Amino acid sequence: YAMLLSLIFLIVLVAAIVGFVFRHEIKTSFESNLGLALKDYNVTADQHSEAVDTIQRTLHCCGVQNYSDWERTEYFSQKGIPQSCCKNQNDCSEEDLKDPNKAQLKVFVDGCFFLVTSTMESKMSVVAGISFGIACFQLIGIVLSCCLSRYITNNQYEMV
Repeated sequence: YAMLLSLIFLIVLVAAIVGFVFRHEIKTSFESNLGLALKDYNVTADQHSEAVDTIQRTLHCCGVQNYSDWERTEYFSQKGIPQSCCKNQNDCSEEDLKDPNKAQLKVFVDGCFFLVTSTMESKMSVVAGISFGIACFQLIGIVLSCCLSRYITNNQYEMV
């Protein structure tokens, strides 16, 4: 049992170290994937499109760096900026969303990349604290299982 807990502890430790070391690559990868999701955005039930809409509605943002990122997409040439970027859903018409100057007043101007990464970084202390607590319980379990194993060995299985 101690070996199994030790293995799980090492896996979690390695994952945490790798995540910390490669955090900049993770950000770069997220930024490029968000850009690809915008490029391939459509109105069908596509999971990537739904994820973009959810991020934009939840964080009150639009595009990767800002709302003008949508101007370089195929979706913009057909329908303009998506409704999920609108500050007020009732006040956004398709004509407004096709004109970048009018859209600037009706959509969120901040980009989603900065908001997502700053939200993740602000929650990292909570995740680190929970992870540290779990690691402490694992270490206690390892020590106690080793003590139990030693006790069983010393008493030749008589007491257990």
